[in-house]
Amino acid sequence: MKNTALTDKHIELGAKMVPFAGYNMPVQYTGVNQEHAHVRSAVGVFDVSHMGEFYIKGVEAEQLVQKVTSNDVSQLFDGKIQYSCLPNGKGGLVDDLLVYRISSEEFLLVVNASNIDKDWDWISSHNTFKATMENKSDSISLLAVQGPKATESLQGLTDVNLAEMEYYTFKIGTFAGIDNVIISATGYTGAGGFEIYFPNENANAIWDGVFKAGASNDILPIGLAARDTLRLEMGFCLYGNDIDDTTSPLEAGLGWITKLNKGDFIDREYLVNQKETGITRRLAAFEMVDKGIPRHGYPIVDAEGNEIGVVTSGTMSPSLKKAIGLGYINVPTNKVGNDIFISIRNKSVKASVVKLPFYKG
Repeated sequence: MKNTALTDKHIELGAKMVPFAGYNMPVQYTGVNQEHAHVRSAVGVFDVSHMGEFYIKGVEAEQLVQKVTSNDVSQLFDGKIQYSCLPNGKGGLVDDLLVYRISSEEFLLVVNASNIDKDWDWISSHNTFKATMENKSDSISLLAVQGPKATESLQGLTDVNLAEMEYYTFKIGTFAGIDNVIISATGYTGAGGFEIYFPNENANAIWDGVFKAGASNDILPIGLAARDTLRLEMGFCLYGNDIDDTTSPLEAGLGWITKLNKGDFIDREYLVNQKETGITRRLAAFEMVDKGIPRHGYPIVDAEGNEIGVVTSGTMSPSLKKAIGLGYINVPTNKVGNDIFISIRNKSVKASVVKLPFYKG
């Protein structure tokens, strides 16, 4: 099992460590609900150094990224980021990812930790272009500093004007005395904030700098468990739960990152046909009406007990104090306002289809 450059920090802070995507990761420090609430109200720091980073460079780098991703890379400009996915050639998804345009001949792809090798092999297999690929996943650390006080906490560490950075843009600058750090106005919580990319050898210095700078805002370390509840309150997809090799982006509600008119890309013809013929199931959000917590894999049924779908993610929302979930539901039962039932220990428990996000701030 791999460690991040900050594993010793987490252990010193008393984090509960668990195996995750091949890494020894902090799942919680003081408790999920407390950590979750702190990110919503103040500022917290996640070590997400397990994520993968690929650099694609060369005169045809854009063509390669355009070929393997669903979104339209040609719409990016230097310093702009795009959420996208990697269609798998069979109507499903290899992964979802972020695409950073550093220049017209250099892109950074940020992929999920559990899919690093799979994604690398997949993209490499389609690199028939004048593009070079470099996997920097093992040498780059990544902190997500999230919450409404993130800007105030971090501004003293950099000359980059954080308040002026637009969502899904990035700057490369000096941060905590370290040069060439990527400061990205992104995150997985819906609480605002930044993601900071830097070499492993600078990890301890940057971690210490962030916590010193944020001390007046009561900055706290946050574990992966709260990261999951925060993302679910926003309805953000988690690969392996809500999307995988069997789900198409259209079924997953990711049509907005699937640009069918951008020219040729993997699965374009399949997805055009799927859009024309219509999907038979759709990822939908629901809130529990009756008492019960939905869990991944629980059947979704109708009033007569007929199976009409499956839960992909579910939890008791710390912010809303109610049980929420995502799941694939047969069309047209997926419409907002419809009553559905979650089969929990062979008992049908009532829920209602709702519009995302669950948490509206």
